[in-house]
Amino acid sequence: MNEVKNFVETAAVATLIDLASWTDRLPMLAPQYQSGRPFPHIFLEGMLRPDKALQAAREFPTPESTSWTHYKHVNENKLGKNDRDHFPPLLGQIVDTLNSPAFVEWLSQLTGIEGLMSDPLLDGGGLHQTEPGGFLNVHADFTMHHYHKRWRRRINLILYMNERWEDDWGGAIELWDGDMQACVERVQPYLNHALIFNTNETSYHGYPDPIQCPDGVQRRSVALYYYTTEADSSYSMKSTNYKSRPDDNAVARIKIWLDKVALDIYSRLKARFGWSDEFASNILSKLARGKKKRDE
Repeated sequence: MNEVKNFVETAAVATLIDLASWTDRLPMLAPQYQSGRPFPHIFLEGMLRPDKALQAAREFPTPESTSWTHYKHVNENKLGKNDRDHFPPLLGQIVDTLNSPAFVEWLSQLTGIEGLMSDPLLDGGGLHQTEPGGFLNVHADFTMHHYHKRWRRRINLILYMNERWEDDWGGAIELWDGDMQACVERVQPYLNHALIFNTNETSYHGYPDPIQCPDGVQRRSVALYYYTTEADSSYSMKSTNYKSRPDDNAVARIKIWLDKVALDIYSRLKARFGWSDEFASNILSKLARGKKKRDE
């Protein structure tokens, strides 16, 4: 029975990604990844089979569709959807493929990290999109899974789903050094390109300047995170750590810090009580509607 299941899973993976070809390239890709600066990373063109990537981009849900969580506060302005049941069929299959044992094993060989696990709950991941004017301040991600207490976050994979993207629209993800003194690399969100990188307390990244794509265009991606079991009981969760840039003024720095503190409190409550981000999104939406009424 297991052999049949493995065969079916392998066949499903093969329809979306040429994993055999990616495996053949590991002797070249793994050293490139592991020597990446400012932290181990790689940017891969053509992650999926091209026809499947284009089809998935065209099936990506619009901002007006249901089940989007609104992440709108000082440090970010974007939409997220992590309920697998609400994904279009092909995007759901892509997520399943990138979470499959075969792909996760390939990822372990690429990164040199043993014991990687995928996250079926898509905590903080899933489908993301940013509308014109949206942004994501530079940050290091939360370090532990909110619902699996000993799962330590190790790898981010961001697969871009933009059928068309112009460089002058902005939206390139910036990779910053550990001291937050310089942006070392910028990566454009082109269709079927995947950014894979180690995530830890100093893997700072983001697209902090508001994007300038035309109305009706969004910056879209699939985000998946991979974990290992943390054996060190003294290792504790750290919330998403937003950082100001060297050229940010004093007011911006204070706003970023205050918002980060508030989000840290929320993140710890989320882990403690099992809250969903949809819960927070509903609260923020109600507050925003209340503010709008007061302003009218």
